[in-house]
Amino acid sequence: DPQQLELVTSGKRKLRRFIVIDEVVDELYGSKVREYFEENNVQHKILALPTTEETKSMDLVLNILQEVQNFSIDRRTEPIIAIGGGVCLDIVGLAASLYRRRTPYIRVPTTLLSYVDASVGAKNGVNFLQCKNKLGGYTPPVASFLDRSFIQSIPRRHISNGLGEILKMALMKHKGLFDLLKSHGKYLLDTKFQSYSGSADHGDAALQTTRIAIETMLEELAPNLWEDDLDRLVDFGHLISPELEMRVLPSLMHGEAVNIDMAFMTYVAHVRGLITAEEKEQIIQCMRGLELPVWHGGCSWSLIKKALMERLKHSGGQPRMPLPTGLGVAEIFNDTSEETLERAYKLWVRD
Repeated sequence: DPQQLELVTSGKRKLRRFIVIDEVVDELYGSKVREYFEENNVQHKILALPTTEETKSMDLVLNILQEVQNFSIDRRTEPIIAIGGGVCLDIVGLAASLYRRRTPYIRVPTTLLSYVDASVGAKNGVNFLQCKNKLGGYTPPVASFLDRSFIQSIPRRHISNGLGEILKMALMKHKGLFDLLKSHGKYLLDTKFQSYSGSADHGDAALQTTRIAIETMLEELAPNLWEDDLDRLVDFGHLISPELEMRVLPSLMHGEAVNIDMAFMTYVAHVRGLITAEEKEQIIQCMRGLELPVWHGGCSWSLIKKALMERLKHSGGQPRMPLPTGLGVAEIFNDTSEETLERAYKLWVRD
């Protein structure tokens, strides 16, 4: 903003920033963040918070807004900065959308899952009445800053968790991405998505997989940012997983719950004759290679039925079930019978 730049350079007004950072990220990177703002002579307030699925509530949003009010920001020129995983980005996005009806905010994802998922799109929200993201809105950030070096400090399980959302895009839209994950999955886990000059055998698998995942996600989201069309391929893995994830908190992470949903739906696609037994096996083996769970005891037949009933309620009375019709191609179906679902469930449990 030229006007803002002039204010700062003329010395009339000091740059000010309000930053919300996940408390774990703050322990690892907080000193660097503070140093950055001090060196650039930016007046700042850093609010470190526990941002987990269990704390993802309206109470935390109001806590942030109280601090924003105390700091007093200009709602046009001083964006709130969110540094953390998907939960942190969701909470701050909702807080920003409510403060003075819309305050700009910036997303800085620090986990692989938020890097390829929460950084893209307009949605934000919090959990309510034991339901995942029941309260929320659509307010895109003014920017998302992507830096893979954050990912090197997260545990291996968190890398695997993020690979679940990348695999979702591969199965729905991109055979090349599926092949990359099959060939380089273990390498990506071992190297934590960092790029090394000595990795000639793998090319720059980390850059390729994240770029393709984000580009395919944008292709799907950009024309339908406000979900006017409820037929969404990106909902693959999100029909049963919200119910499962909230039911078994904190034993499953988001990407793990999504993968369990995708594994079941892969069986549904096979029972319907949409994919061959070999393709089903390739998908399940790829999931195992990415160290993702392909089944969970909490995913009972009664939970699946309840989750699909919930799905009907908020998707216009249709299940709108995205299913693979091959590797890297998919369609949305509204005609999957309960008998087919039950046959797929029994086969899945047996395997």
